[in-house]
Amino acid sequence: MKRGTEIDDARVLITGAGSGIGRLMALDAAARGAAEVIIWDLSADSGDAVCAEITATGAAARAFAVNVADSDEVEAVAERTGPIDILVNCAGIVTGKKLLETDEAAIRRVFDVNTLALYWTTKAFLPGMLERDRGSVVTIASAAGLTGVARQTDYSASKWAAVGFTESLRSELRTEGSRVGTLAFCPYYINTGMFDGVRTKFPRLLPILEETDVAARVLDAIEAGREQLVMPSLVRLVPGLRLLPTRAFDKVMDFLGVNQTMDHFTGRTGANRQPTEAN
Repeated sequence: MKRGTEIDDARVLITGAGSGIGRLMALDAAARGAAEVIIWDLSADSGDAVCAEITATGAAARAFAVNVADSDEVEAVAERTGPIDILVNCAGIVTGKKLLETDEAAIRRVFDVNTLALYWTTKAFLPGMLERDRGSVVTIASAAGLTGVARQTDYSASKWAAVGFTESLRSELRTEGSRVGTLAFCPYYINTGMFDGVRTKFPRLLPILEETDVAARVLDAIEAGREQLVMPSLVRLVPGLRLLPTRAFDKVMDFLGVNQTMDHFTGRTGANRQPTEAN
């Protein structure tokens, strides 16, 4: 019977772990007794800083500067990293622009990091998990991966693909009888500072999530062997609501404020609309 992957004594690799929830998951994994926490981040300085935070507590950690969008670089650094038990794909990018405001380079970068990187990292580490018949592949997706969001056409599409990747991988592993697990995490907005002053129409139903709670819930889900985690709970209804006629679905999304544009978020500035590393 398939079960979760215990973090205690596991080798945990988190991409995009130099900041945001990636950093918090790395610190929490170390506190839970991980044999080693491996930080992959585009910024060498950020990764080294988190590594230092962990080793200062007496736990084991290593950091690597990696561009997860580069398949050759992923393969090379994976060889230096060695086998792992848990892979958390947390690195991500958001532009927050309308389709016609986003240039080709930015769109390609979003898909390279948010979607294609999942293939490169998983292909690098899954063989070792399969050989040991244990492990977990985790995708930090988004509620935008469950429904399209205005002014996020590239981001939403990339996260839909990320959810599809994870669910397809789960089906593939299941039909092959593997005990390696997968987890797709789809959160609503997280209070990372990426959306300064963000508000929601119904904060009790759709609260802005707190980073520390999110990081802990993801690690709990890995250990419990969950295959999907959606936060807050109301967002779980979105896929079912898609069975409604399109106009009715749009009205529900507009009523909840899910489909409001980035310009409707208090404090959202033009400077914030540059491609942002979202971890």
